[in-house]
Amino acid sequence: MRVLSVASECAPLVKTGGLADVAGALPAALRAEAVEMRTILPGYPAVMAALAADAVQVMTEHDLFGGPARVLAGQAAGLDLFVIDAPHLYRREGSIYLGSDGQDWPDNPERFAALSLVAARIGTEGVTLGGQLWQPQILHCHDWQAGFVPDYLAQAGGDCATVLTIHNIAFQGLTGHHMIEPLRLPRSRFHAEGFEYYGKLSALKAGLMRADRLTTVSPTYAAELMRPEFGMGLDGVMRARRRDLSGILNGIDETAWNPANDPHVPEGYRHPAGKIPNRDALRAEMGLPDSAGPLCCVVSRLTEQKGLDLLLEALPTLLDRGGQLALLGSGDKVLEQAFRDAAREDGVAVRIGYDEALSHRLIAGADAILVPSRFEPCGLTQLYGLRYGTIPVVALTGGLADTVINASPAALDRGVATGIQFHPVAADPLAVALDRLCDLYAQPDIWAQMQANAMRQPVGWASSARAYAALYRDAIATA
Repeated sequence: MRVLSVASECAPLVKTGGLADVAGALPAALRAEAVEMRTILPGYPAVMAALAADAVQVMTEHDLFGGPARVLAGQAAGLDLFVIDAPHLYRREGSIYLGSDGQDWPDNPERFAALSLVAARIGTEGVTLGGQLWQPQILHCHDWQAGFVPDYLAQAGGDCATVLTIHNIAFQGLTGHHMIEPLRLPRSRFHAEGFEYYGKLSALKAGLMRADRLTTVSPTYAAELMRPEFGMGLDGVMRARRRDLSGILNGIDETAWNPANDPHVPEGYRHPAGKIPNRDALRAEMGLPDSAGPLCCVVSRLTEQKGLDLLLEALPTLLDRGGQLALLGSGDKVLEQAFRDAAREDGVAVRIGYDEALSHRLIAGADAILVPSRFEPCGLTQLYGLRYGTIPVVALTGGLADTVINASPAALDRGVATGIQFHPVAADPLAVALDRLCDLYAQPDIWAQMQANAMRQPVGWASSARAYAALYRDAIATA
């Protein structure tokens, strides 16, 4: 099968969140399923710089929302790419979504409509590669930035199948209805069964209404999206399309995240006991003293969605039991300052910012990783924790519910527990979970069993790749 992945970011070339990890990992994972996946990306400076020198021009656009553009085919970071070289849209330093003032680029609607429009054109016409026509059978669209693909495809008369993956329904690509004509969309679709959303134009809803198949990144999140408290105003759409919706878990790159030979950690290990020297090194690096309680880590964006305000409330429970917290992250300025203030307490160390190498050392050296998210479509940090024998403490939501086996009495009796879940998502239940963590940590045999279970859990892409390949085949057959 030939699949074109339509993404606004793709690891390791450009990344702001989990969407990039999925877009970067799927092409290699799908090769075993006889799927040839190419990825189309905007020509941001980092992408253009990484593109191989032998990239070739395969398409041109005379007026791509304000200026000329060309499409280059080439490789970068082991990925087969189509890159939209449109300097007027993408040649900007800094964040791919935000200007220097921290606000969305005002022309983001045009920037990502351009991504959708070019992808639809490739789906309709194909491109010539090495003297042969390459035309996808599936356009796999990621989030709102690719939401207009099915509409543009229909306008162009294309007949390839479309799949839309929701990585986070909170981000919907909203703009005023005055943009319908400038974005080259039919006003006849501006209604409740099209891309109208409470008087605005929604790129995500456009895709949700018209893609042949919908996916999201965990089975539990797929079910949650049909409920008002999670659906962000689109729960009715999700209920209407439930037969076309699948929840397929994300995986992680098991080469980049491998405790046996991780170049970022002081000492590689294959068994839980190997964490001890890494824990000692982490305490030294973070300025934490030895302690009888568990060393917990957080590697996260600092936002209310991630439940980090709840952790601040519950933190005294952990510290009173001799536990410690080492945190790496950035985001909401109020939360950043609150954690800086918390670091004045013994047993708390905080680093504000992004540091990929330190994130590996934190997960390798910590005893537990805390993920108290209010909602979490899939989550990757708990998967990193499992891989490294770092026990996840997670809210019972989304992919966290699907990937962690709670240390209930039944699971402990059967010897299968891999972590601790709490519900409802509030400070008091989190505090109870932290107490539970300290109780289990004080029982070395049970703790070692949980660590060993965690390290045996499948967290890669193999099963998810099979699920995507089956979905593609079904979409092609019924499109």
